[in-house]
Amino acid sequence: MQFSTDLPTTIVPKRLAIKLTAKGENYVQKGHPWVFSDSIVKQNDDAKTGDLAIIFGKRKNGMIGIGLYDANSPIRIKMIYSDSAPVKIDDAFFLRKIEKAYQKRLPLLQTETTSYRLLFGENDGFPSFIADVYDTVLVVKLYSEIWLAYLTTLLESLIKVTGCKTAVMRLSRSLQQSKSHQLKDGEVIYGTLENEVVQFVEHGVQFSANVIKGHKTGYFLDHRENRRQVGLASKHKTVLDVFSYAGGFSVHALANGAKQVTSVDISEQALEIAKQNGELNTFSGEHFTLAGDAFKLLEQLISEKKKFDVVVIDPPSFAKQQSEIQLAKKKYAQLARLGAQLTAREGLLVLASCSSRVTATAFYDINEQTLKSTQRSFSVARKTGHDIDHPIGFPEGAYLKCAYYRFHD
Repeated sequence: MQFSTDLPTTIVPKRLAIKLTAKGENYVQKGHPWVFSDSIVKQNDDAKTGDLAIIFGKRKNGMIGIGLYDANSPIRIKMIYSDSAPVKIDDAFFLRKIEKAYQKRLPLLQTETTSYRLLFGENDGFPSFIADVYDTVLVVKLYSEIWLAYLTTLLESLIKVTGCKTAVMRLSRSLQQSKSHQLKDGEVIYGTLENEVVQFVEHGVQFSANVIKGHKTGYFLDHRENRRQVGLASKHKTVLDVFSYAGGFSVHALANGAKQVTSVDISEQALEIAKQNGELNTFSGEHFTLAGDAFKLLEQLISEKKKFDVVVIDPPSFAKQQSEIQLAKKKYAQLARLGAQLTAREGLLVLASCSSRVTATAFYDINEQTLKSTQRSFSVARKTGHDIDHPIGFPEGAYLKCAYYRFHD
């Protein structure tokens, strides 16, 4: 398999012997994928990023798991194997893991859908590694140098399993600044890419993603099933899509016969993409866009006495660190209150959160307390999480929460 760039090949990972605290050992045995630096009590002096960390338990001194050592992160070891049975970490090991992940996605691929997340980081046993597919384009995003030594074999296996004709490399900010490799963000590393904007299908609805310059890998795939549900609820309805980005919910609503859709986002560029995505499909409704601060625009719509049959509010993460949790909760309450004022009688309000630090329980409690305070009668129509291609392998992996509230008056 011929790659169009020089992938790292000079790195030869060492095998490290690691001993952990009792608490750290317990986490590993329960299958948690993170070992923090303060859990390590004994390790080799010359440990380097990408080395194989063999973790030994205190009882019988036997192996309890294997991870990749990351000298640049407080999560010092990222687990790739949590078992005591002997195993060889080689090309066949990674191919088996990729094939297992692919099998989990098969039910989705039997629908009219050509985009999916094949590797969801830790949840698929590939910490700090994301692999998304858009039609025949594979987009890999790396968040850590731990994978540099294994990149060639991983890419070969991913291309073999998916049948993709093109592969694009995306890098986190820290990796873009790293001097440990020659990779470039947005580089086409396999095959050819005729257009950086790639078209794909999501439950029969046409979309596009900029795989070179778009956020993450070009698009947000985790809300796919929620977008489908909103589409089904939008026939002959007026829809407000807040924090719309590339118009995921808006486009599904239009394609499913919405009468009128208003997309709200701070980025005019994102709204332009939303319009273009809409135009990839046949629709008869009107599509309006509003650019600006969502909170202010919602207040403005309320002052104009606007009401919508379906209101979707899907903000970016409000709590990227522990210190932001309380402020995030206030913002969620504010959005629930604004959303309720904009939702028509018998209307549907869809509220979502992708803040992993705000638990599902806390998010749903905030919503329900806020909606009760409006004195409107409502019921919870459904609560959802990630789509099938975002399986949850550990508690922190479950970041996406979404609830549908039906108003009765």
